[in-house]
Amino acid sequence: MNFRNLSFSGAPLIKTVPPGPKSKEYLDYQFAHEGSAVSYPRGMPMAISQAKGATVKDVDGNIYIDFFGGAGVMNVGHSNPEVIEAASRQLGELTHSLDIPNPARKVMVDTLLSLLPGALNKIFFGGPTGSDAVEAAVKLAKYNKGRYPMIAFEGSYHGMSAGALSLSSGLSFKEDFLPLIPEVHFVPYAYCYRCAFGRKPETCDLDCAQYLDHILEDPHSGVGKPAAVIIEAIQGEGGSIVPPDPFVSRIKEICNRYDILMIVDEIQAGFCRTGKMFAFEHFGVIPDIITLSKALGGAGFPISCIAYRDNLDTWPEGKHIGTFRGNVLAYAAGRVALNFMIKNNLAEHTLTLGNLMLSWLKEIERDSNIVGEARGKGLMLGIELVRDKVSKEPAPELARKVRTFCHRHGLLIEIGGHYSNVARFLPPLVLTEELAKKGTEIFADAVKNVEKSL
Repeated sequence: MNFRNLSFSGAPLIKTVPPGPKSKEYLDYQFAHEGSAVSYPRGMPMAISQAKGATVKDVDGNIYIDFFGGAGVMNVGHSNPEVIEAASRQLGELTHSLDIPNPARKVMVDTLLSLLPGALNKIFFGGPTGSDAVEAAVKLAKYNKGRYPMIAFEGSYHGMSAGALSLSSGLSFKEDFLPLIPEVHFVPYAYCYRCAFGRKPETCDLDCAQYLDHILEDPHSGVGKPAAVIIEAIQGEGGSIVPPDPFVSRIKEICNRYDILMIVDEIQAGFCRTGKMFAFEHFGVIPDIITLSKALGGAGFPISCIAYRDNLDTWPEGKHIGTFRGNVLAYAAGRVALNFMIKNNLAEHTLTLGNLMLSWLKEIERDSNIVGEARGKGLMLGIELVRDKVSKEPAPELARKVRTFCHRHGLLIEIGGHYSNVARFLPPLVLTEELAKKGTEIFADAVKNVEKSL
């Protein structure tokens, strides 16, 4: 398929430096009447009127190349015509049914099961957000194992509800609300650019994985035997961190040895984002439970679910419920989106284009003194901004300046990472090579402009 036809032509196009006058009116209204926790319009000040494919238009007529993708939601592109048509048909038939079966729900389950490994043969739909999928996964693990503790990883992000937030490592998200759920313990992730053990890749013996083994084996580690370990096979908000190939499989081996369940959070990395249908497939493991959301809704319709092994399907009726666990529009739209991914070989396209973009970003890393590392897999890319390459001192203020420059020149990106110093690319997977090149050139100009100002 020619993905070029899915996006606005002529992107990027900046008619007036954002935020333009019409956007300012919307922003002023929002900040006056909505809660102060609103965040994205502060870093990307604009009001959006339309979006197509991998492009976004604001109310002032500016057209942006979208490297943000609704935080990884719009994998098949904004306003994908096949997905919108399916949702429109469903809208006139049925939109809400709790967990009472219906044709759209059955087809969605059939489609998911056809994509998942055979061992993950049970699907459970929860509330409409990824956080709820995490809550359900944790409850299922605790119910099956009869144990309370959980282990998560440094750099993790699993959501903003109380349980999911407890499993997320970022203090900025949770320090004002402590204590949360007790008995959650964090261990280092394989963040090789900033190794917790001071190792370099050539001397690494996966000390991070061995540390997990240590705290589970040592009765004086202070960590009770957990019900589960929850991990992102490729970390998202933590800074688009791709671990060495043996890391995830080593974690699974350790879990098996100690009779601990492995939950893999695929909420952001799933559905072709990293060049495989699911990120865990890169590492040759099959988890016990996975969490799914974001791109599952096809066009941004809220939906989440967990997939898990049949032997874990032990909980009684009503052990996890929710009013909005039956978003029939999301079933219809999501099923068509999944079919779109398959028939258009979206995983292969994502991996090929992602490798090309990473090669361009590596050139920027080589030529710049403030880019410490460019990394990623598929179209889940991160560029770490530092004060200098020797000290690796994080530079969150430079990352913010890069984001602002990009926005004003027609490119949408977001910031993440341990120190909020990683420029993150999560574009719709229907991004074309032409738009990818233009967007990367804007980013390169942003880095040069910021570096020149130092």
